[in-house]
Amino acid sequence: MLNEQSNRDFSYEPKSSSPFSKANPLEPEKPLVPQPVHASIEQVLTISRIQRPNVNMSGHERLVAQYVGRLTMPSAQAFELVDPVLEKYGLFAQFSTLDGIDDHVITIFNNRPQPKPRPWWPNAVLFVLTIFSLLTVGAGIQAGIEDREINELTDLRLWEGLPYAISLMLILGAHELGHYFAARYHKVAVTLPYFIPLPFIGIFGTMGAFIQIRDNVKNRKALFDIGVSGPLAGLIFAIPILFIGLATSNIEPIPTDQDIIREGNSIFYAVAKYITFGEFLPNGNRDVFINQLAQAGWTGLFVTALNLVPVGQLDGGHVMYTLLGRRARVLYWPIIIGLVILSLMNSAWIIWLLLLFLFGRFYAQPLDDITPLDPMRRTIGILVLVIFVLIFIPNPIEFIPAAN
Repeated sequence: MLNEQSNRDFSYEPKSSSPFSKANPLEPEKPLVPQPVHASIEQVLTISRIQRPNVNMSGHERLVAQYVGRLTMPSAQAFELVDPVLEKYGLFAQFSTLDGIDDHVITIFNNRPQPKPRPWWPNAVLFVLTIFSLLTVGAGIQAGIEDREINELTDLRLWEGLPYAISLMLILGAHELGHYFAARYHKVAVTLPYFIPLPFIGIFGTMGAFIQIRDNVKNRKALFDIGVSGPLAGLIFAIPILFIGLATSNIEPIPTDQDIIREGNSIFYAVAKYITFGEFLPNGNRDVFINQLAQAGWTGLFVTALNLVPVGQLDGGHVMYTLLGRRARVLYWPIIIGLVILSLMNSAWIIWLLLLFLFGRFYAQPLDDITPLDPMRRTIGILVLVIFVLIFIPNPIEFIPAAN
């Protein structure tokens, strides 16, 4: 699935148990930062104390100093004044607040990211392999519609899988390019999309795609835009593809003499079938047997929902963090518990549960972590979370065995 990654390992939450020495003021003969950097911080912050890194704590080698006090101007303006000075010395800063305290914190780090261009050929190879993988799935769907038996790969007519392959690549490509262009707009270094093929395993043909953020994200607005642009761009294609696919699919009796795999309902998918057919499906022994376009639309919505889970460095995690800040982390365990419950209902959730258990507690934090979102972005963020509820599928895949 889509895993938008960040290589920023500087994220630091100011707490009482910090990697900084508590009572170490700045010594004039041994300045922690160059004098122009110190002077620029004095311009924007009424300094109450300056803390040194604790050299005895490993894992914090990038920390240089921490300034604590009160900003004398809006954090966005202060950041724009300080950051160009830091850049000259290969430094960068994170603006944040202390938990439960009104003090502002400017934490200075060394080794400012200098991302270099990456070769494009791995992206191209993965793109081609994913196309092939999707063609095999689409051709299999078509063979099933025609009730044609497939015993070997050579029995597949790959060209018949074009509707599924093209449709799903449009959805996934729009999703990833939404992230890509939003990142470029905010001058954040980012890779081209990496598509993940999944041939001969499962029913999707892909595990989605991801881009890698290779730079610091300046503020919550930029992080929000990068996070929401992908799902919204993907939905622009997924929704009409789904409706076109449903309109060209057939309602048939559910066979009882063979095993079948049935796609699950989200609120949106159930309503879409009702709009198209005038009834909620499945209905008794009747259901819609979706064609390649509908399958691509359903898969696109499913992948989008997975990425909108509001935790970690998923798109939904970005949105939730920009709305709530560090308070978003309280959602980690409720979401993990919810996935445990879903895993008991459907084992398909186990892999996603393990991934989020391992990586879901790590959030991408912007450099200016003080300036809040504007009202328009907050409204869009809430709407995106509503979309997540509407398209989330609790029981995505249901295996129905043949009747004895």
